[in-house]
Amino acid sequence: MLGFVSASLLISQVAFADVIIPPQEYIGYFDFEGVYTVGGNVKNQNDYGVIPTITVSVIDGKNTFTSTLQHVPIPPNTDIPFKIKIPEVTGDNPILLEANLKFVKTEKSSIPITIIYDKTLIKHDDGHVTGRIFNNGNQTVFNPKILAIVHGHEKVLDVVRNIEYLDKIEPGQILEFSMYPDPSITEDVFFYSCFAPVDTTVIPVVAKKNGGNFNFRYDSGAWYSAAKFNDEGTILTIRGYNSYPLETYANFEFPQISGKEIFNVTLNDKPVNFIQSIDEMGFWHIAFTVEPTSQGILKITGFEKGLPPETSEIPQWVKTNAGWLSTNQISDSEFLEGIDFLFDNGIAVVSSKEITAQSNWKLPSWIKITAGWWYEDKISDDDFLNMIENLVKRKIIIV
Repeated sequence: MLGFVSASLLISQVAFADVIIPPQEYIGYFDFEGVYTVGGNVKNQNDYGVIPTITVSVIDGKNTFTSTLQHVPIPPNTDIPFKIKIPEVTGDNPILLEANLKFVKTEKSSIPITIIYDKTLIKHDDGHVTGRIFNNGNQTVFNPKILAIVHGHEKVLDVVRNIEYLDKIEPGQILEFSMYPDPSITEDVFFYSCFAPVDTTVIPVVAKKNGGNFNFRYDSGAWYSAAKFNDEGTILTIRGYNSYPLETYANFEFPQISGKEIFNVTLNDKPVNFIQSIDEMGFWHIAFTVEPTSQGILKITGFEKGLPPETSEIPQWVKTNAGWLSTNQISDSEFLEGIDFLFDNGIAVVSSKEITAQSNWKLPSWIKITAGWWYEDKISDDDFLNMIENLVKRKIIIV
């Protein structure tokens, strides 16, 4: 094993299985762009997979700022790092509070990607790492990503991911990747650990638009926050930043309003070359390259006024997931990610629900049929929410 990397950090064994963020692997700091950043490592010590929801709070003078992240599914006995940006924190001495964790069970197994620990895994003089990944399974993995923890001599410094866009990795294929620490801590980097391959890091966002909630998602090597529409609901602005010295990518996914939207994209009022497309589910995609060490206000114009006609309180992507569940295109765990979102955002409510991880969570087969009915509009949103709330009350679904 190389001196500057390790597959995982050693921790003392506990008497019971749990999902934890070890204090020594949890840190808050101001990044190179002055944005307060929280990073940590989630350890799933259970013999089943979990989907964690992480809530972090920071005391900043007289204010307390809180941010919640639904983490990627974590297979049994696996570590996967996370990172959250909280730009509202601006004081000189913010206090990071202990993170709050909850989770749902999942059948998620490890994706068939391994880090190749040989002489090609190199920490360079400027602190960045290059290496290779190998698909040792029999299925193609689309849009793979690699996460890792960056250490100094005495403490955790950062959480990083591969900077380049990897479209897919075929069975038996080897791909190269590179990771860069935040420029603010480059000189302090000692080693990397907890390399974790994942196949999803799509981030859901909610922005107020024309008196309602407009739900969209993005996938990017850069970070975006503070999404806001203008009063007419036709222009979306969102703050973006890429601290790294290499270009990366961004892909925004929006629901249709009229189906005739023609978008335009600028960064700091300068035109951005982009590709507008529509996927098989009817979602708009805006994809573009993010320049190295860039930041500013991304402005996307061309939205129609109002909200998508099919949009209710429930985001369209949750309904899409229900359709995919009914045809076995996604797992129970991926469907449960959307259900957890409904409870986190107050769309579904069970006043007496208890947060637990030990009850039977397996979805009955008939739920797939009902999910398909909802996707096909054979039952209403209220009928679907009533079903979900009833399943939670009966602890058939655990959130």
